[in-house]
Amino acid sequence: MNHPSDELLKTPLHDLHLSLGARMVPFAGYSMPVQYPAGLMAEHHHTRKAASLFDVSHMGQLRLLGPDAAAALETLLPVDVIGLASGRQRYGLLLNDAGGIIDDLMFVNRTDSHGDLLLVVNGACKVADMAHIQAGIGQRCEVLPLPELALLALQGPQAAKALQRLCPGIHQLMFMSGGGFEVDCSTGGATQLVPCFITRSGYTGEDGFEISVHQDHAAELARSLLAQPEVRPAGLGARNSLRLEAGLCLYGNDIDSRTTPVEAGLGWAIQKVRRSGGARAGGFPGAAKILAQLSGGTGGDGRKLVGLRALERIPVREHCVLQATDGQALGEVTSGLLSPSLDVPIALGYVLPEFATPGTRMQALVRGKPVPMEVVALPFVPHRYVRA
Repeated sequence: MNHPSDELLKTPLHDLHLSLGARMVPFAGYSMPVQYPAGLMAEHHHTRKAASLFDVSHMGQLRLLGPDAAAALETLLPVDVIGLASGRQRYGLLLNDAGGIIDDLMFVNRTDSHGDLLLVVNGACKVADMAHIQAGIGQRCEVLPLPELALLALQGPQAAKALQRLCPGIHQLMFMSGGGFEVDCSTGGATQLVPCFITRSGYTGEDGFEISVHQDHAAELARSLLAQPEVRPAGLGARNSLRLEAGLCLYGNDIDSRTTPVEAGLGWAIQKVRRSGGARAGGFPGAAKILAQLSGGTGGDGRKLVGLRALERIPVREHCVLQATDGQALGEVTSGLLSPSLDVPIALGYVLPEFATPGTRMQALVRGKPVPMEVVALPFVPHRYVRA
């Protein structure tokens, strides 16, 4: 999905972004808002204390339809799809034959029969993902791309309060659950109930919702949400700083086709039923390698993703080399910035396993200068999901 700058795609909210004074940048082949006039820091802090609206319509949405859909998807993912209850959502990983991550994604079971799964994949990967899924399981279920749908993310501790006014009953959703709702976007005395599929999820570490809506209604839905006193718009910059503080991986930075789930600290996403000894163990690409890594065996590249905090006020960006204090090469930083919430530089990076224990000291080379770093437990900022 790489396009020349003069051929960038536009989301259904493009004109609204411009009217709000957004600074637009190329991202995943789209023209996307990186920030609004208030700036990244203000957007970040507003999300942490109230609620922000993000346009994530560049993401890919598709449905898998048919009685064999769940079992078929399990041949591509190392996670429990068959056991996922109706209305529940799960994080998944598309893998290649070497156990590397083709993409990470979210999927939700829309029915009791497991015959209707809604998937959301990353924008930069969506064309390749859909082709991969079609080639892998298209003969077992219908793979239905949904390019007509937009996706909005309402994130922050007051997101439920704001959305509840327009969508009574939405507060009943818990983290990683979803369902069909009607959102009141009435204006000027004319009643307008917009059908949406809403999940209580997001990628900021805060409570919030992702709202799938037909592109024809996306702008009116966004305006109705922004009319709520708690809600302001936010762009890609704040989305990145929020997800990094939450210790969440960004595809293309922290995980890629050379990274296994275990190396990236994502072993938690592989349920017991798919592990060695489980009822449906293996059966996914790279299973032998990944199951060996999960059991502490061989098969990895000898690296582990860790959280890092700089001990000097010098931001450490991706691709900075990580060294032991004696100069031994350890790995490199994959994401890094000055944390708006903590006011210290933070980063994610891969290091040798023996250097992955919290409290371990090392250094990052920033323009040739060694910056002292310390391994810290993730997330940097505690998650505030509503689970019960």
